[in-house]
Amino acid sequence: MIVVVSDASPINILIRIDRVNLLPSLFGKVYVPASVVEELTACGTPPAVRDLVQTFPSWLLVQTPALAAPATQARHRGEFDAIQLALEIGADALLIDEVRGRRLAKQRGLSTLGTVGLLERAADTGLIDDLAAVHDRLRAIGFHVAEALLANSLAAHLARKLLDG
Repeated sequence: MIVVVSDASPINILIRIDRVNLLPSLFGKVYVPASVVEELTACGTPPAVRDLVQTFPSWLLVQTPALAAPATQARHRGEFDAIQLALEIGADALLIDEVRGRRLAKQRGLSTLGTVGLLERAADTGLIDDLAAVHDRLRAIGFHVAEALLANSLAAHLARKLLDG
């Protein structure tokens, strides 16, 4: 099984579009640092996200990196800890959406996968029947993503589907 660490954004978005089941289906287990759990259970987080994360599903493993960001570092703390945890446990991939965090992770030699790429991978493996409809859900919840990224993802998926079928 692939070892993955996640930042808050992919989990938050997948819960909000009712596709969080893709995480255990694709990866089995997902590691998150405690600071990411704090972000996902904070007061301003949508109730569905808080509720699911507080139940600690069996596929969600909380582990604090040895070199965690100081608690006083509120901004980007979850990103920093997720990157650090991925490095420490030798993760195969880091699930992260933020451009700054992705850039930093790649500079440190980590493979990254964002929510759109994760959804594309799920569609490629048959876990999603209609990727365009899922992209519409992303738009409906106000997920900030470039239309070109969604269009390219859908086109790449459909091209692979044609080649395979």
